[in-house]
Amino acid sequence: MNKKLSKKDALEVLTILEKTYPNAKAQLNFSNEFELLIATILSAQCTDVRVNKTTDVLFKELKTPRDYVNLGEEKLAEKIKSCGLANNKSKNIINACIMLEENYDGKVPDSFDELIKLPGVGRKTANVVLSNAFDIPAIAVDTHVFRVSNRIGLANSSTVEGTEKDLMGIIPKERWSKAHHLLIFHGRNICKARNPSCYECSINSKCLYYKNNVLNLRK
Repeated sequence: MNKKLSKKDALEVLTILEKTYPNAKAQLNFSNEFELLIATILSAQCTDVRVNKTTDVLFKELKTPRDYVNLGEEKLAEKIKSCGLANNKSKNIINACIMLEENYDGKVPDSFDELIKLPGVGRKTANVVLSNAFDIPAIAVDTHVFRVSNRIGLANSSTVEGTEKDLMGIIPKERWSKAHHLLIFHGRNICKARNPSCYECSINSKCLYYKNNVLNLRK
């Protein structure tokens, strides 16, 4: 039983998804790399819709790392409480802002290795910032990307880092960033965690899950 698609089939999957979701792009609202960094930290275990409602108010008041530091953890936690995990996120954001001021002249670095040094910034957040703020090819593996890519056969890994590595190996570099958004859109609309809409799926003819599970149930 095949566990991964061929590169040819993988490219066909991406082409089909591009036609299915022509407007696939980042759903977090931001106007610069610093705002995207804050929004992405807030998005952990929270919907983009909820984050956007929070940052719509937050970004009008707080513009720079110094603004957040001056506000302090307690007051920031109150402003972001609707995003969940407010105390932890507030602490990470304040400490990240302190580090930005002390080590990067208040600017968000455009290096993966430097980004992941910031509190609250893991592989996913770093790749989101690189891809969407700096237009540097990257694949951010969130819950949707992890589920969809392993389900359809673009990846075969039990870890986020392994999935990222698989995707980088099977998808051309110039398509990494777009692929990230396509997989998220597909995960939200069709390839859901529970009860995926396999019969409505535009890529079911290539999908290994569909071939190995859904079709077998019909036989």
